[in-house]
Amino acid sequence: MRGLLAGFRLELHVVRANPDSLIPLVTAPLFAIIFLAIVRQGGRSDLEPDALMAPVLMSLWWIALVQAGSMITADRWQAVLEPLIAAPTSLASVLVGRIAFLMCVGLLSFFEVWLAGWLIFGVSIPFEHPLELALTLAATALAMAGAAVAFAALFVMTRNAYTFINSASFPFYVLGGVLVPVAYLPDWIEPVSSVLFLSWSADLLRATLKEPAVDDFWGRLGMVLVLGAITFVLGRAILFYVLHRMRAKGELATA
Repeated sequence: MRGLLAGFRLELHVVRANPDSLIPLVTAPLFAIIFLAIVRQGGRSDLEPDALMAPVLMSLWWIALVQAGSMITADRWQAVLEPLIAAPTSLASVLVGRIAFLMCVGLLSFFEVWLAGWLIFGVSIPFEHPLELALTLAATALAMAGAAVAFAALFVMTRNAYTFINSASFPFYVLGGVLVPVAYLPDWIEPVSSVLFLSWSADLLRATLKEPAVDDFWGRLGMVLVLGAITFVLGRAILFYVLHRMRAKGELATA
């Protein structure tokens, strides 16, 4: 717990010194305006709540992929990875604390898109199932944190991390059904989407915004958490291997 809190406070200072980390909070309301304009032009006012939730998922994914994913790599370039590893608390706990702070920042996009939709289009998020909506957002943030740990560990192993970052955003938005439900995609894509927690989160968020009762809520919420936990465990194992290899080869300070 001490490491988590230390990482949370550390990332707070990092974001204060480098506000570029908050770019997703700038783009989220812009995406909300674009998506709302599209569904209104298409005469699908029933999809307006979905258009507001898509930018929230996009912001969380972008933070996990770019900001949190490049965290260890950036520490390595700045020659601060060695002090972090030498600290009494484990690097993994500090990393999770830093990612937790970024996920909290990403959740602010929910209120941003709500405000943007209300001010510009007069559209508000329907709180048909507020408890289910809150639990789904929290579970999604936890799963995103697990994915961020995996990204951070994987990106240290390659010098072409930013090539993957640049190509792993919008394809995953499609595979995850962030704006367009997976059911509308070709049948061969559905098995791939089913192993992505993002698709479960997107479908569940859409269900919480509609008037009928949410079907199998706890089972679907559990899938988000289970898939996120699997991603975290894999990322933690990769991180252990990477740190062991860098210690053995003296590559901690290698940029």
